[in-house]
Amino acid sequence: MRLLSARLNTGGSHSLLDVGCGSGYFTRRFAASGLQTTGLDPDATAVSYALKRDTQTVYLQGIAESLPFENDSFDYCTAVTSLCFIAEPAKALLEMWRLANRAVLLGLLNRHSLLYRQKQGRGAYQGARWDTLADVKKWIELLSPQPLVLKSATAVFLPGAGVGAQILERLLPASLPWGSFLAVYIEKNSISQNSDVISN
Repeated sequence: MRLLSARLNTGGSHSLLDVGCGSGYFTRRFAASGLQTTGLDPDATAVSYALKRDTQTVYLQGIAESLPFENDSFDYCTAVTSLCFIAEPAKALLEMWRLANRAVLLGLLNRHSLLYRQKQGRGAYQGARWDTLADVKKWIELLSPQPLVLKSATAVFLPGAGVGAQILERLLPASLPWGSFLAVYIEKNSISQNSDVISN
């Protein structure tokens, strides 16, 4: 969660749409950080569950490829491990880009990881697509306007390992490209002082 929220400005009254929110796990945490948060998911059962768990946040049923909001309706749009189950992720990103006034934040399953070798096509990961930063850059080519800032980081380098591995995880820099979880921050309007396009 720290990897995701590090780039978000949680002060003031900034708004966030969590696309593919599922049970609302990450949506609730974004809300707890101070953001005015809305969750959206195509699964009516998941939306119903999220509403029961969190009566303070708005949860709606809808699909990522056709988001039911006007342009620039939110400061941020996020999709945390939801685009990996969408057949047309580039189309979903276009919709999120249309809605986001400030930035889009993606949380993806990283194909360049040990977890991919261990779990691809099995258990909870069955049917999931594993992406790379190169894939995301192809989706970004379709965006207009083009991003001012592009940053990426990864986490969970040694999935399912013991305490020693957990300690080692804390020492490894997020800039390494082999973590199981790939976070990609795509800035639309200038928020930071450095507005150069940056990719890691």
